[in-house]
Amino acid sequence: MSEFPIPHGLPQHRDAGPFDPPSEITRLREARPVSPLIFPDGHEGWVVTGYEAVRRLLADTRFSSRQDLGIVHVAYETPGMPVQTEPSPQIPGLFVAMDPPDHTRLRRKLTGAFTVKRMKQLEDHIIEITERQLDEMAALTPPVDLVTEFALPVPSLVICELLGVPYEDRATFQVNSAQFLVKDQELEQKMAAYGAMTSYLAELVMRKRAEPGEDILSDLARDEDLGIEELVGIAFLLLLAGHETTVNMLALGTFALLEHPGQLAELRADPELVPNAVEELMRYLSVADIFYRYATEDIELCGETIGKGSTVVISLLAANRDPLRFDNPDALDVHRTARGHVSFGHGVHLCLGQQLARLEMRAGFTGLLRRFPTLELAVPAADVKLKADMNIYGVHELPVTWTDR
Repeated sequence: MSEFPIPHGLPQHRDAGPFDPPSEITRLREARPVSPLIFPDGHEGWVVTGYEAVRRLLADTRFSSRQDLGIVHVAYETPGMPVQTEPSPQIPGLFVAMDPPDHTRLRRKLTGAFTVKRMKQLEDHIIEITERQLDEMAALTPPVDLVTEFALPVPSLVICELLGVPYEDRATFQVNSAQFLVKDQELEQKMAAYGAMTSYLAELVMRKRAEPGEDILSDLARDEDLGIEELVGIAFLLLLAGHETTVNMLALGTFALLEHPGQLAELRADPELVPNAVEELMRYLSVADIFYRYATEDIELCGETIGKGSTVVISLLAANRDPLRFDNPDALDVHRTARGHVSFGHGVHLCLGQQLARLEMRAGFTGLLRRFPTLELAVPAADVKLKADMNIYGVHELPVTWTDR
């Protein structure tokens, strides 16, 4: 085993470039893909960066997703920030933070809503929403912010329609979901944003229970097995995950393509490559990177023994850049078969909305590249404001411009 000093805190600074993992994370994966980690409060846990180890860990339910068992959430980024060392209470309905059988019971109620067949039936409507937003953007005088005018509205419109959330209420949930995802903030700020979202959603699901419509939240509200608190937790998770990840993939993915003009030219020349490019961008960017698990017993993982009670930090971005799994992994290659990437997770928590996200990204990139053949950054790449301060990576703004054909 190569010698590598045990890191104190998870390396977070993206010194290798806006699209690449922190160089210390890359060195750590090469030296010891399952490595001890010393948290800022002094206790020891583990960080897992290798592809094989990440896949095995995510498939092993002995690594718990529950946050009420002792998982420590640490503010890594800013010296002096408070460190939360108490377990978080279990939140009803938030099945992403549950283990079987509780996780299984709630997730099963949603599988019918997100089947490949049902998502495929939505494809034409998603394309219609995308094209309508592109029409609105084309009517503007450049430069414009691609996030505001395209990347944010498209997934927001889609998830609002699917869930039955009034789109006119988007300002409320967009501001609060963004605040909830800020890394460097007092716990009170985070919980205030969460409280604002859940208060809004509680009113909404109670209306759905009284007068259900034709949408996912109404379908869930008809289920008497689900209490209001569970409905609110599920709604919060679907609304947050249903637009934040795709927003950032559309914006950061466009930035990445504009910074790789050769790859962009190949996509423009052959739009049939877009589905392939979506998988490669998912692998290459891994906007949802850091996840936590908690060892419920002593577990052997790729030659290391992770002791019962240990907090384990997982880097999906590091795993997706593992040269033992992907050739030349730090290159963006729209021809690559990126099948097997872990950007949607793996195991029982594999992303429920992955097919929806794929359809939105395929429609988004196809439409954007066709409608704006001269699209380019309106500022130097170094001036693009990156979401290094957020728990889902991306760009805060992406100023772009174009010329008439």
